Amino acid sequence: MTLYEELIERGLIAQVTNETEIKEMINNGKATFYIGFDCTADSLTAGHFMALTLMKRLQMAGNKPIALIGGGTTMIGDPSGRTDMRKMLTIEDINHNAACFKRQMESFIDFSEGKALMVNNADWLLDLNYVELLREVGACFSVNNMLRAECYKQRMEKGLSFFEFNYMIMQSYDFYHLFKNYNCNMQFGGDDQWSNMLGGTELIRKKLGKDAHAMTITLLTDSQGKKMGKTAGNAVWLDANKTTPYEFYQYWRNVDDADVIKCIKMLTFIPIETIREYEKWEGSELNKAKEILAFELTQMIHGTEEAEKAQNAARAIFGAGANDDNMPTTTLSTDDLTDGVIGILDLMSKGGLITSNGEGRRLVQQGGVSVDGQKVTDPATKITAESLTNGVVIKKGKKVFHKFNV
Repeated sequence: MTLYEELIERGLIAQVTNETEIKEMINNGKATFYIGFDCTADSLTAGHFMALTLMKRLQMAGNKPIALIGGGTTMIGDPSGRTDMRKMLTIEDINHNAACFKRQMESFIDFSEGKALMVNNADWLLDLNYVELLREVGACFSVNNMLRAECYKQRMEKGLSFFEFNYMIMQSYDFYHLFKNYNCNMQFGGDDQWSNMLGGTELIRKKLGKDAHAMTITLLTDSQGKKMGKTAGNAVWLDANKTTPYEFYQYWRNVDDADVIKCIKMLTFIPIETIREYEKWEGSELNKAKEILAFELTQMIHGTEEAEKAQNAARAIFGAGANDDNMPTTTLSTDDLTDGVIGILDLMSKGGLITSNGEGRRLVQQGGVSVDGQKVTDPATKITAESLTNGVVIKKGKKVFHKFNV
């Protein structure tokens, strides 16, 4: 099986500009390709994970990846998939986030000599002269065509700022710059980036008279069509300080039955022949598949030791008693208590189990919260300092456990 055939069977390929050329390049290790990562937070997320695994797959086949840190494009913000304008970040925040991305990528991709490159588009975008850019690049873009792009169309009703309207030009210029200076002949990205990527191939063709290629990756969605990689309204982060290895493991361990095989195909390096056997599994066997998925991904991001800890903790929690040293734990100070007690909603909020008191109140009233194995139905319930000294375990729903102490 060729690499391209494997990508198809894993369900990774959405759209391509020239399938024959792309097949030939990536199958024979001739692609120098880039994937862009805008620095909108101080950690990569599960949403970035598929792009990283694709980068690694192609690198293992002899192709050369360029990881593009979007220090420049983050100054504008990608309107794709958004109903409102992104929050503008300071240069200091963007630089900090870029440094965090760099550290995470270096633990996953081989950036040794000749194997891969990491570049930051701030190095060329921030020095551009606006009038020169308009003369050099602006004439190559049709406003009519840009407005037909999906990333802009969905914003027209609520309003699209001219500021954001420039994003496609910036991303296209990135491809043009990388093609000229690094012999980058391909761009990969999420399927929502298709219009921006075509802008780059067209700019290269018009300015240089040469062909460049683009391929989009299928977005990772669940069986209801929602983007995966979020839990309780928050992103699933690759940074262990933002999403612990246990929480990361549990997110993948708890995917729906309908999604587990798809996730194994798209995100892991388990051989296709083995996955075909998994596809025959039904019923309780799917729980084994979920454990395999969760362990593989946690091991890739956090290492074997943390993956084993997370798996052992999960098995102990669900097997007997929910009392385990590796359970996510929040340690309170006495200042967090008032007169020696703390309300159940405040406690859950401090542990990140709820995003608002309203959400917590509904969970408690609907019987979705237990304290040390006892269901709590009164949102005004108080937890004492004495209980917290011994450690209190809160169970949210069927699968989320969190320990609190003081």
